[in-house]
Amino acid sequence: MRRNGAMVAALVLAAAPLAAQSTGTPVYAAPYRAFSNSEIGVSFSDPGPGFALEGSYRIGFGPTIDGGVRGGLADGKGRNAALLVGVDGRARVLDHSEAFPVDGSFTFGFGISSSGGNTVAMLPIGFTMGRRILVDGSNLTLVPYVHPVLTPLFGDADGIDLSIGFGVDLRLTPRLDLRFSAAIGDRDGIGFTVAFLR
Repeated sequence: MRRNGAMVAALVLAAAPLAAQSTGTPVYAAPYRAFSNSEIGVSFSDPGPGFALEGSYRIGFGPTIDGGVRGGLADGKGRNAALLVGVDGRARVLDHSEAFPVDGSFTFGFGISSSGGNTVAMLPIGFTMGRRILVDGSNLTLVPYVHPVLTPLFGDADGIDLSIGFGVDLRLTPRLDLRFSAAIGDRDGIGFTVAFLR
């Protein structure tokens, strides 16, 4: 466990106040997936000026790894709409214990935002930590989490974005998940996702 704790500390420090997911919107990830095989999601977010609407598809690659694709449009309030496309993955690397009370997953991705002839590529790397909470007397589960992300930018923008995402996933039924997220840092905003699980 001591080695796992050191690995988590190194990842968190490397990712410290950390931008959103692969498309740069404030849609973040809990440390574990809600689905057994796959999910289809629709996300609406307010990443600053305007709003973004995205669809996503995720699939599992074994018990602790999953990945997906996402795409959509962002309206820039008077600026050209941006086309958003991305892929991302999540790998569980930490299970809670008496010494460390949360679960954790390493996240990574690649995405592109293209608008008005400008294209920005993003390479988000982060670490999400949280814990599943069972609601007594119901089938509901809550997963509050924090997700710092470091995002190097390439193409028509350069530099590194740093943000921290906070979220809560609410599993209403074995087939339906509602997700709320918010971010502070270089990329702030809020997001809402409805996911249909399989």
